[in-house]
Amino acid sequence: MLEHFAAMWYRVARKMHAVQILRMHDRFLSPIHRAAVRLAAALGMALAAGSPSFASTDVVWWHAMTGELGKQLERLATDFNATQSEFRVVPVYKGSYTETVTAAIFAFRSRSQPAIVQVNEIATATMMAAKGATYPVYELMRDQSEAFFPSMYLPAVAGYYTDSTGNMLSFPFNASTPILYYNKDQFRAAGLDPESPPKTWPELGAAAQRLRANGVACGFTTHWPSWVNIENLSALHNVPVATRANGMTGLDAELKINNPLLVRHIGQLAEWQKTKVFDYGGRATSAEPRFQSGECGIFLGSSATRADINAKSKFAVGYGRLPFWPGVEGAPQNTIIGGATLWVLRDRPREEYKGVAKFFAYLSRPEVQSVWHEKTGYLPITQAAYELTRAQGFYDRTPGTAIAIEQITFKPPTEYSRGLRLGSFTLVRNVIEEELEQAFSGKKTAQEALDAATERGNRLLRQFERANP
Repeated sequence: MLEHFAAMWYRVARKMHAVQILRMHDRFLSPIHRAAVRLAAALGMALAAGSPSFASTDVVWWHAMTGELGKQLERLATDFNATQSEFRVVPVYKGSYTETVTAAIFAFRSRSQPAIVQVNEIATATMMAAKGATYPVYELMRDQSEAFFPSMYLPAVAGYYTDSTGNMLSFPFNASTPILYYNKDQFRAAGLDPESPPKTWPELGAAAQRLRANGVACGFTTHWPSWVNIENLSALHNVPVATRANGMTGLDAELKINNPLLVRHIGQLAEWQKTKVFDYGGRATSAEPRFQSGECGIFLGSSATRADINAKSKFAVGYGRLPFWPGVEGAPQNTIIGGATLWVLRDRPREEYKGVAKFFAYLSRPEVQSVWHEKTGYLPITQAAYELTRAQGFYDRTPGTAIAIEQITFKPPTEYSRGLRLGSFTLVRNVIEEELEQAFSGKKTAQEALDAATERGNRLLRQFERANP
């Protein structure tokens, strides 16, 4: 009889943690049932320790997401884990993007790396150069017999992470693009049409001047200064950031950011800075709270900032496309993505890779991508997810939320609007932003700052090229 009850409770124990059962049994069970539960729990824990057929395989995922986005990432893992019992994806926050990829590099050296690591898009060339450390996603999915078709994914997203023959190297995960946010309440108070966001840079400057005249402390600001004002501005105007198709076709690329368009743009920002029509808000995401608090009336930033803006702002938020400079041939073109991708690292136990492949297949489901897109503001990475989101009426219910995907797919990407793949670009971006700060503070002209950024950045590119022959 004891063995019968033990078998019954062991079946329960496979669905509940053994400790929970042990805590429960003392209050509700008879002595014989109590003994059976203890036997079942001991049997279950022993079998789980000794046989993978009775225990899920953990797949560790290092990531760099906090706040509302971090909560949604955790939900993805939880929901996947609930769909099956063979694998358990375990998200682990490791700090910023730079801190996360640095931690993964050091962990790989000590053989303690995770199976999955989230890496920002500008580190793609660096990860590609880490030969032997990464497991290309197209190989992983093929080896695990999971359906995987790069044609499913939006070209502007997939193109960033494929090799020259179209093979996907990493899994597109959180892809965003910069859009325009504006405070409708402040627009209305300043006599501006709250339903008409500025479409060009001259229109944006004029709107910001009206806001300033009405007492708003800062007309507009941006975050990620190089991403918004150099990289995406160049793509939107079909102007190169670098030779060799922005580095996509070779490590010998050279920066070309001291061109007339960017000199004009940075020079205008520096001029507006003098009267706080534009007010520099710092690097990375440090400018975001200035819009959320109402200090700045307009904000140019990631479409994925929508979740935090909606959670923290106490005013009506409007949305618009990234402005363009009129008179530039071909503008507006399309913007490029930011965000991150999921790289798979080698030298993990073989059974973990089956779990990684199943998790990536789960993330590709249209219904999963649609919810992720709606909750975060990140782009749906597949055409099917975009179409599902539209069919379900999300864009009709929440005006402005389709802007990011319309903007990134506005025209087929060109060699200058597909993306960037430049070695050590995290360091190069730091150099660019150092020089932008010199221009915004009036210590250098726009031409001097961009000349210096080009020269210093090219030195870093040559160092990376020599290190990766």
